[in-house]
Amino acid sequence: MKPEFENIPVVKNEEAKQFQLTVEGYTAFIDYKERNQVISLIHTESPEELAGRGAATALIEKVLTYLKENAYELVPLCPLVFAYIKRHPEWVSIVREDYKQKFI
Repeated sequence: MKPEFENIPVVKNEEAKQFQLTVEGYTAFIDYKERNQVISLIHTESPEELAGRGAATALIEKVLTYLKENAYELVPLCPLVFAYIKRHPEWVSIVREDYKQKFI
């Protein structure tokens, strides 16, 4: 993660069903669904103003850390999250069992 994002907290906005990272007034987010300690990450979006800066990657890293620290299982439906885990297999450990074979 780029240093400029390290001290910016990720917010779990339960009303909007989004994890959000706000940088310089612009908010990148991941839509999610949650049930019984299982979170499905559905869609990641980052505003044009943050394009190319690594905000979406920082958001994904922060959300995965949050999920691990809070003992969630992950269903990675978002293509960006899926691709990130493919590149960083250390995160497969939090993926729900029936999705793990997609990373082998």
